[in-house]
Amino acid sequence: MRLLRTPDDRFTDLPDFPFEPRYVELDDPHGGVIRVGYVEAGPADGPVVLLLHGEPSWSYLYRKMLPVLAAAGLRAIAPDLVGFGRSDKPGDLADHTYARHVEWMRGFAFDALDLHDVTLVGQDWGGLIGLRLVAENPSRFARVVAANTGLPTGDIDMPAVWHSFREAVQKAPVLDVARFVQSGCKSSLPEEVRAAYDAPFPNEMYKAAPRAMPGLVPYRPDDPASEANRAAWKTLTELEIPFLVAFSDGDPITGGMAPILQRSMKGAAGLEHPVIADAGHFLQEDKGEELAQHVVTFVRG
Repeated sequence: MRLLRTPDDRFTDLPDFPFEPRYVELDDPHGGVIRVGYVEAGPADGPVVLLLHGEPSWSYLYRKMLPVLAAAGLRAIAPDLVGFGRSDKPGDLADHTYARHVEWMRGFAFDALDLHDVTLVGQDWGGLIGLRLVAENPSRFARVVAANTGLPTGDIDMPAVWHSFREAVQKAPVLDVARFVQSGCKSSLPEEVRAAYDAPFPNEMYKAAPRAMPGLVPYRPDDPASEANRAAWKTLTELEIPFLVAFSDGDPITGGMAPILQRSMKGAAGLEHPVIADAGHFLQEDKGEELAQHVVTFVRG
């Protein structure tokens, strides 16, 4: 596996992101050692909140939530998925599979950091990966917050807007990461924030992960990940783990999943599931502080 590493100077002077970068190294059978970057805020002995981002963002997406969670005494941990942020970047599209991304985050959370009693916050691919982690390692988790995400199996077709996004990512001669993040927000991003989303990707060589991820979503019943996701659905619907559905009111890609999760997950019964108003797909960007407060209430409640 050919691994690329974004130069550190790409991450200097990022707006509103004062968190010290941390790293763990994972042994990978396909590529030797992969370095995973992450940031952390809050007391080391606080209840753990694992914040998983999606496509094509990185842990910078959680900069508005980290201080709120830390102030409430929670240990908030936001890793960069492999191929994103400060994490190493497998350089070929074929290096990226759904199963590998699940395994990389499992290795990060459990082998490297040995996290227990975790509250998962998963958005976009952070949910596709995180919900698999919960289903396959339920004893490690105390709660789940699903935010604009799902766990597709390919048995139901994805919305037309997602197919358009997938085609645009795969065909773009130059992948404009900041533009895709902006298109998923209700608020207008300042130029320096857009630059921060571009920072992990100095040129097209570094963008294999954001290019690959849309094609890894199971959108056909015979997708390589479909069976594992079906098994995860079966486990998740039977778990007693409290399950909060905190979606925005303006996500055309995942919005239809909110009622399905609420009625399917045993742990969702009896909870008051918030709807984050005036927010798009990237609700952490549009209303991060509000989402963080719901997480605090959920954990502390």
